Amino acid sequence: MTWSDLQSSLATQNYVASDDLAVALHLALSLERPLLLEGAAGVGKTEVARSLAAARDTKLIRLQCYEGLDAAQAIYEWNYQRQLLTIRAAAEDGETGKAVEARIFSRDFLLERPLLAAITQDTPPVLLIDEIDRADEEFEAYLLEILSDFQISIPELGTIAANARPIVILTSNGTRDLSDALRRRCLYTYVDYPDRATELSILKARCSAIEARLADQIVGFVQTLRKEELEKTPGIAETLDFAAALMGLGVADLTKDPALLQLTLTTLLKTQADQAQVTTEVAQRLAGKAA
Repeated sequence: MTWSDLQSSLATQNYVASDDLAVALHLALSLERPLLLEGAAGVGKTEVARSLAAARDTKLIRLQCYEGLDAAQAIYEWNYQRQLLTIRAAAEDGETGKAVEARIFSRDFLLERPLLAAITQDTPPVLLIDEIDRADEEFEAYLLEILSDFQISIPELGTIAANARPIVILTSNGTRDLSDALRRRCLYTYVDYPDRATELSILKARCSAIEARLADQIVGFVQTLRKEELEKTPGIAETLDFAAALMGLGVADLTKDPALLQLTLTTLLKTQADQAQVTTEVAQRLAGKAA
């Protein structure tokens, strides 16, 4: 499969991938390397993994990162309640010692979290490590063995190697610098806000019933809005919500009803400061530019 074939395959899932993103994905698949996608929130990084899994008809396994994430939540942990019940049952039957220990520390008592689950699949899944920059720096060390050798060491069981190498996609919003060690193990591409033509293609793919003139106005409005000094710049998901709101309200022209347009900005502006800044007059000015 060429990178353009992959781009077309993603398009069947209504994901419009730029050429550089499609090439990066193709190289990650060909070289069996993790791909780190960096960019602002809302530009479609997470959706890449979902669309790729759907296009390849494989399982998507997602690890959502957050501060304080540790190995027990990301890799594995033992089913302690079941272990205790087994120990009690064994004691009642007079069974103790190594036999009981071997039983309670077997795979039957192991709870697989996303990272371990990803390497124990028979068919290569898409492993999405989402918002890795939200996790602590210490957590990155847990990833290095997996991303280098695709294996996990469990003291009680030994080393578990991947049955099938997962397709790994990491995303980062750039809230902190990632370690050089992690970056070296990944291919990298920056996902920016789409240009007008690309965003129009995305809107038409996701909202096939939208009229061409309204679609063009919406994209022009959002593209211009992103140039304003906002606390939270609207992403692609917000564009789609904005379009759905306008269509649901029967709006066919952004310039016809300023008051209604202002009310629909709740789909685009996600802080009080931004909503206060984009007044009805500002919205009308942006709508006029988009018309």
